[in-house]
Amino acid sequence: MRIEFADSVPSTQKVLVEGLRNGEIQPPFALVAKEQTQGIGSRNNTWSGLEGNLFFSFCMSETALPGDLKGESASIYFSMIMREVLAARGSQIWLKWPNDFYVGDKKIGGTLTTRVGEIYVCGMGINLKNAPENAGILDIDVSPSVAVGEFCKRLQTAPSWAEIFKKFESEFEKSREFITHFEGEEVALKDAKLLSDGSLDIDGRRVFSLR
Repeated sequence: MRIEFADSVPSTQKVLVEGLRNGEIQPPFALVAKEQTQGIGSRNNTWSGLEGNLFFSFCMSETALPGDLKGESASIYFSMIMREVLAARGSQIWLKWPNDFYVGDKKIGGTLTTRVGEIYVCGMGINLKNAPENAGILDIDVSPSVAVGEFCKRLQTAPSWAEIFKKFESEFEKSREFITHFEGEEVALKDAKLLSDGSLDIDGRRVFSLR
């Protein structure tokens, strides 16, 4: 995967989406920015672009990913790979369903995945050095370039969704203390059943996210 670095962009994900649509970017490709002025968060919120943190997006063709990976599983899949990379360096990072990185009870980042045709575009933001009020910071010292490099190397091995899901299945228990948002509603996770595609069964209703 080709990795480019930029000093400042409005949003790494927007740059990739626009580049794919106008033919200037071809997958696999990743963009890392020192500063992001209009980062995208969950539910169309903005993501604070504080100096020293990780802001990057990458794109991959669907055919380059494992055959058992479904679209609604993509954010969990990519997030768990980053979680593995950082945990291997000693972090206690964990993934709250479906796309939020936590250390302890503090959110430190998140993942947002979209598609342009048959190409996945995934953006990640993680607080490495600084955090806004009520958020946390990654508990190990790692540079953006090292984190992204190790992530891309691991991603190229294309672990199956089944392999990733098995690891996430036990991790999901930590999410039960939280709520999530679905179709404008707050949904409690305490009694949710995690299904094999990464979606949830809550009171007979299938809840999933393409974020």
